[in-house]
Amino acid sequence: MAAPAQCPTPPAARLYPETADIETSSAQYARRFSGPAGAWLLAVQERLALALILRDQPDTILDVGGGHGQLARPLAAAGRTVTVLGSEPGCSALIEDDLMAGRLAFETGNVIALPFADQAFDTAISFRLLTHCARWPELIAELTRVARRAVVLDYPARRSVNCLAGLLFAAKKKYEGDTRTFRPFSHGEVADAMRQAGFVPAGRRAQFFWPMVLHRALKRPRLSRALEAPPRLLGLTRLFGSPIIARFERQEPA
Repeated sequence: MAAPAQCPTPPAARLYPETADIETSSAQYARRFSGPAGAWLLAVQERLALALILRDQPDTILDVGGGHGQLARPLAAAGRTVTVLGSEPGCSALIEDDLMAGRLAFETGNVIALPFADQAFDTAISFRLLTHCARWPELIAELTRVARRAVVLDYPARRSVNCLAGLLFAAKKKYEGDTRTFRPFSHGEVADAMRQAGFVPAGRRAQFFWPMVLHRALKRPRLSRALEAPPRLLGLTRLFGSPIIARFERQEPA
């Protein structure tokens, strides 16, 4: 079946100051997670993320920059009403079948000026966006504004092998080809931005001890599982793992 025609639209970069989700919603980006190794990486993310997102059984979820579908699809399959926000209509390409089937909804808009009312959703999530967003405090402010109960997001941890990001970047780019620079975060700076908006930490999980690019290069999920098992059992993944998936909840007035 032919792909649905897209209406002409001005490039999002001319409309909005932050459009990092355009790349992460692309078919080229999705190829990073192709094959058995990619499926294993996504399965680890899905298991940890859904445990935090669904902790309080939210009915409505906003996935900001989630055109990659990596969490929107399983959340919809779990019976949640999920709206994906993308910077341009083309960000919906990877989830088009779900949109046509009515399993997901999609809106176009500015990720740092979301086109939704205050507390319009039970939970707001954002994955693979914060690290590439130069105006990340504004992204956090918007996620907390539209979330009634919780915000769940991911970020690369500064206290991890990401402290060697500058040394590893050249090798990572050589393997991936289209690697972008990214900003690692300390847990404290993300938590501080959340507290300013009235949200407090309510759970944190580290996905991997070893860099994800290593697992993609190995292309052997069984070996990757074996490599990840010792640091996880020893508590090293909890202390030094990355990326982080973190949940924050709205703090009720005393």
